[in-house]
Amino acid sequence: MTTQKEDRLVTLEEFIIQAQNRFPGATGELSQLLRDISLAAKIISREVNKAGITNILGYDGSTNIHGESVKKLDLFADSQLISALERSGITCMVISEENDGIVQLSSSGGKYIVYMDPLDGSSNIDVNVSIGSIFSIYMREPRFDQTLREEDALQPGTKQVAAGYVLYGSSTTLAYTTGLNVSLFTLDPSLGEFILSDRKVQIPDHGKIYSINEGSYNSWELGLKKYIKYCQEDDQESGRPYSARYIGSMVADLHRTLIKGGIFIYPHSKRYPNGKLRLMYECNPLSFIIEQAGGMATDGHQRIMDIEPTAIHQQTPIYIGSKENVSHVMDFLHEFAGKEEAEVEI
Repeated sequence: MTTQKEDRLVTLEEFIIQAQNRFPGATGELSQLLRDISLAAKIISREVNKAGITNILGYDGSTNIHGESVKKLDLFADSQLISALERSGITCMVISEENDGIVQLSSSGGKYIVYMDPLDGSSNIDVNVSIGSIFSIYMREPRFDQTLREEDALQPGTKQVAAGYVLYGSSTTLAYTTGLNVSLFTLDPSLGEFILSDRKVQIPDHGKIYSINEGSYNSWELGLKKYIKYCQEDDQESGRPYSARYIGSMVADLHRTLIKGGIFIYPHSKRYPNGKLRLMYECNPLSFIIEQAGGMATDGHQRIMDIEPTAIHQQTPIYIGSKENVSHVMDFLHEFAGKEEAEVEI
């Protein structure tokens, strides 16, 4: 963790300004956008922490574009983030998990496009398990006319100018990157400020934790089954068996992976042949974070951030985490590609 000079606390606001000042000519608009998101995160954190006494738990009664039941807190988080982005007038459109198409904001000339998952892991809300918010920021492609099109938002992850997440757990943690390392901040409720806790997070090259929903084992491809069996084998020399940890909130699982190392996997399966997680507002931003911390993210064939999107709610498999772990599972996938279980002993 970062040791502050003379133990002086550095707020997110101050950190953003310091970073902006390192680039002569910076307009400050991206900095303002990050501050807007952090304000919404504080409001969401407050509601999450008192959800049991404010009648904001449970289902809203509707379903989102993916056919999933919507929680009341889903809608609250969605509205808070959109309102925060609307106020500054620098964002032209938002794409959210809770909305079918693009959400056009009043500033049609705004230069930024924001993807977001307002409340990741919302199925865990009612049982008081960690949940989070994810955001991904792109520049709008310059064009003479000011009309907004869905195609403007279909950019590969390599074009992200910033990405991050907020984890609402035992403390509220914000992580973000603008392509220059990953920084972590912790919300101090007494001050109402995010305080810098780590300037440059580095994921371990190898970890001994794997994170996957093993209830779907029978629907996986053979290479993944072999890799998980490898993780479970008793081999003291190589530090196995590894520990299995699966929270069911991608933000929470990825935060643990970022800090402790290891791998998070959500593969394609018989039920989800194209994967389940969304490329643009789950996999791309979290891949940006993990890569900037020294990790790796792939769909099993190519780097996640190199995928050319064809739809704003596109789904993808993902293997993400420490470089050695991700490279190792890729070896298994390639070795057993196209083979059937009858041909190989599991």
